[in-house]
Amino acid sequence: MNWKKIATLMLVSLTVLAAGCGKQEAKPANPASPAASASPAASAKPLTDVKVVLDWTPNTNHTGLYVAKDQGFFEQEGLNVQIIAPGEAGADAMIASGAAEFGVSYQESITQGRIQGVPLVSIAAVIQHNTSGFASPVAKNIKTPKDFEGKTYGGWGAPAESAMIDSLMQSEKADPSKVKNVNIGDADYFTAVKRDIDFAWIYYAWTGVDAELRGEPLNMIYLNKYSDKLDYYTPVLATSEKLIKEKPELVKAFTAAAAKGYQFAISKPEDAANILIKAVPDLDAKLVMASQKWLSPRYQDDAPRWGEQKRQVWENYANWMLEHKLLEKNLDVDAAFTNNFLPAGTK
Repeated sequence: MNWKKIATLMLVSLTVLAAGCGKQEAKPANPASPAASASPAASAKPLTDVKVVLDWTPNTNHTGLYVAKDQGFFEQEGLNVQIIAPGEAGADAMIASGAAEFGVSYQESITQGRIQGVPLVSIAAVIQHNTSGFASPVAKNIKTPKDFEGKTYGGWGAPAESAMIDSLMQSEKADPSKVKNVNIGDADYFTAVKRDIDFAWIYYAWTGVDAELRGEPLNMIYLNKYSDKLDYYTPVLATSEKLIKEKPELVKAFTAAAAKGYQFAISKPEDAANILIKAVPDLDAKLVMASQKWLSPRYQDDAPRWGEQKRQVWENYANWMLEHKLLEKNLDVDAAFTNNFLPAGTK
C-alpha cells in the first residue's frame, strides 16, 4: 500500500465492465482447524466457497481478512474464503463481474463507478477516517499546500490529482499553476523524491510508517485536515448489487466474519501482524508490525462499531467531485453503501 495504489482509484471503474477479469492469486493465510474454531454442527456443514479480491498487494489494510481466515471466523460463518490478488482489470471489475464475491475498494472508485453504471456497493469502512495525503521529505520544506508552489508533484496523470492539489491550494489562496506535474509511473516513492519530484500522494499507514523505519522523516499534509469533504472512506469492503439481492445471507456471513477479524486486529495488533506475516512471508515483518500498531486504533476510531459508514461522508465527497467536475451527475448516495450487514456492536 503506497502511492502507486491510488493510481487505480479513478481509472479502473471507468473501464470496469469492459475489462477482463484476471485471477492471479495471493498467498492465502494458513486455515484454522475447523474443530478448533467451529462447533461440531458447523464443521459438518458444507462450506460455501467465496473469493475476496484485494485492491493491491497484501498490507495492513487487509489484516482483518487474513485474521478472519487464520482464526476460523470465516469457517464459523460457513465460508471457505480464498484471498486473491486483482488482475489487470482491478478489484472493482472482478467484483462487478462476479469473478469475486467480495473485495477491497474505495469510496472514490465506487462513487465514480456508480455514475458509470457499475453496480458496486460498499458494505464496510475498513478505516474510519482518511489516512492519505501529500507527503514529502522534511528537507523539501513543504509544510502546507501553499508550499506546493514552485514544487514538482509526482503522480499518474489522473484528473483527480490536479483537482485535489487545486482544492487544497485554493484553501490557502495559493496558485496551483505554479506546481509542475510529472508522471512517474511505477517509480518507488523513496526513489522518486530523491531523483525526480518533491511530493506525492501516499497512505501514511504504509509508506509513512516505512519512512519512519528508514529514518527518512517526511512532512504529511492530510487531505481531511483541509476539508470535511475529503474525509472519505478509503479503503472499504465491497460487493455487487446482484449478490446483495440474490444472497443477502452470504453477504451477512462474510461481513460478520470480517468484522471479527478487524476487531481482533484492533485489540491484538501484534498478534494480528504476526498472522499477516505468516500468511505473506515476503512482506517486511518489521514494517508490518509497525504499520499494524499505527493503524489498529484507526480502523474503528470514533465510530460506534467497526465498519460503520455515514451517509454524510458519502454525500460530502460526491459533492466535492461534482464541484471539481469529476462526476457527470449526482450520485445516488443511498445505493452506494449500506450498514445493513454489519453485526451489532459498540466500542
